[in-house]
Amino acid sequence: MNERQNLFDVVDNIFVKQINMVELDNFVSVLAEKELQEGSMKLLKIQGLPILLIKQAGQIYAIDNRCPHMGCAFSGGTLDGTKIVCPCHDWRFDLKTGEYEKEPSMKLVSYEWKIESGKIWVKVDEEDE
Repeated sequence: MNERQNLFDVVDNIFVKQINMVELDNFVSVLAEKELQEGSMKLLKIQGLPILLIKQAGQIYAIDNRCPHMGCAFSGGTLDGTKIVCPCHDWRFDLKTGEYEKEPSMKLVSYEWKIESGKIWVKVDEEDE
């Protein structure tokens, strides 16, 4: 292999790494997937934000830990199927839609997430911080 070929290989490797970094743009690795058990909630601080990870009915949800009603911590609440119940006033929010059951216009703040390489990644945009 000559020097020119080596240079192209290095450039290709750098290019591939940059593409992968763009792909993960604003996603933060937060937890190994196996650490979030079915029917559980895990409170994390991600870039200064209180984010609650939930695994319920085989689905993962990433929501702001603060209830949109009065800011109470959902982490002290309970799960009822795919609903999370706020511990302060028993308000129930659907995890699938984010909607409060009595007023659908009031919604949870949820975060995009993905699983990659056995880890859960949560997307936190700059305006969220």
